[in-house]
Amino acid sequence: MTTRTTRRRFLQQTAVTMAGLSVATPWLSAKAAESTAPTPPPVPRWRGFNLLDFFQAMWRQVEGDFVKVTPTPEEDCQLIAELGFDFVRLPSDYWLWIDSDWPRTKKLKPDDMFKIREATLEKIDQSIETCRKYGLHVNFNLHRAPGYCINDPEREPVSLWSDKVAQEAFVYHWEMFAKRYRGIPAKELSFNLVNEAPSPRPGYMTAEDYCRIMTQAIEAIRKVSPDRLIFVDGLNVGTKVVEGLIPLGVPQSVHAYYPAQISHYRASWVDRNSSFPDPTWPIRNPDGSVKIGRKQLEEHFAPWGELRKKGIGVHCGETGCFNRTPHEVFLAWMEDVLDILKTHDIGWALWNFRGSFGVLDSGRQDVAYEDFHGHKLDRKLLNLLQKY
Repeated sequence: MTTRTTRRRFLQQTAVTMAGLSVATPWLSAKAAESTAPTPPPVPRWRGFNLLDFFQAMWRQVEGDFVKVTPTPEEDCQLIAELGFDFVRLPSDYWLWIDSDWPRTKKLKPDDMFKIREATLEKIDQSIETCRKYGLHVNFNLHRAPGYCINDPEREPVSLWSDKVAQEAFVYHWEMFAKRYRGIPAKELSFNLVNEAPSPRPGYMTAEDYCRIMTQAIEAIRKVSPDRLIFVDGLNVGTKVVEGLIPLGVPQSVHAYYPAQISHYRASWVDRNSSFPDPTWPIRNPDGSVKIGRKQLEEHFAPWGELRKKGIGVHCGETGCFNRTPHEVFLAWMEDVLDILKTHDIGWALWNFRGSFGVLDSGRQDVAYEDFHGHKLDRKLLNLLQKY
């Protein structure tokens, strides 16, 4: 079944809500936030993986008027639980559930952002239920949100940071998911509003813009599910604490890809010109002194530890290394990252489970794989992950 919601209808339904969010200040003042925010439930030190079944719509095979979407394989959930992990993040592309002609034209129109294809949402429903069946907490994330994605943001017809229609659509989608999943307990499902916010810069997005827009979505979700855990990614692609959202009490998500020459060595979307030097850990200067090592990692994550001490939940939504990083370098770096996160009582999710960052079928050329339920298991990486 296909359900269409027009922008006109959406605006009629949410005019009162949006008006209430815009009174007095561009985004909620600290005093208002403190008086209206519920006490959020604690954030456990969840450990697990990203599953990419709803990732990157543009890459997918077109079937008729729509792209191919399949639910998360039950085997993945079963194996993750069997290996002792308890968390799954689902980074998702909203284009997958937009009911328009974009699979043919490769373009989206602003009003298309309010047209919902129910059949795709049902596959997300199935995936969440399968994860719950195996006791995995699900963190549902908009990797591509109306008006923004860290990858190819120019593909969006409007900007989330400057165009009202994109902001209205962003709130609409999160309100839709809040209503759809209001019956699922907070301990089993959380929301992660948008993946990897950009670095603030004049003429594009300020930190105040980010806080204002995230606050609108948070308030819309809380009207439906007051106790829902809502994660907000850090600024600067998930590396900088969002000071302006601390009064709201929402947990924040850090991404652990520092330094990129370790985590994304020869990854085409980061190391675009294959210019990163061959990685070592620690990274050394020409004279042999340490340029980036454990000490610099500790300094990098220290603000997130301080945020945790303030009573704000923190989770690391993404970490890991692309499969071209030498395996022993990856493991040495990864152990320092995981140990520091554990010191701050911060859980984590590897990007991904099966694939180029994963513990299964990673395609690395320097690993002695072990057969595991028909998959190639990186036992050294698994042992490290289970340790932390």
